[in-house]
Amino acid sequence: MEKIPVIYWSGTGNTKLMAEAVAEGIGTAAVLKSVGDMTAEQAAGYSALALGCSAMGAEVLEEYEFEPFFTALEPLLQGKNVVIFGSYGWGGSYMNDWEQRVKAAGAELAAPGLLVLGAPDEAAVASCRELGAALTKA
Repeated sequence: MEKIPVIYWSGTGNTKLMAEAVAEGIGTAAVLKSVGDMTAEQAAGYSALALGCSAMGAEVLEEYEFEPFFTALEPLLQGKNVVIFGSYGWGGSYMNDWEQRVKAAGAELAAPGLLVLGAPDEAAVASCRELGAALTKA
């Protein structure tokens, strides 16, 4: 079975909790990685990716690690199955922009982006597991 990386950035730990639940949904194929532990070129070597990042500032992806990683990955996403997820403390509109970027890059979203306000509760953790499972079926 091909491995599926779950690559995330988390400032407060909320998105990390989500990433762990997404990895549970993927099962034994999951490879959990902080964004600083994988390059865009390494990520591009997989046919499926789970990407997680919380909202920052003016509803954008984290600007120092995750945004540069994702910008480098975008031209390499063509034909890949992808899910995206993240936590937020206000608004959450960044997810719509991120979904559009993924689609414009030629990737297939296996499910709509998953947003969680603050720390994931039991229902949110279950949704994260479902998101991971959806990626394995794409």
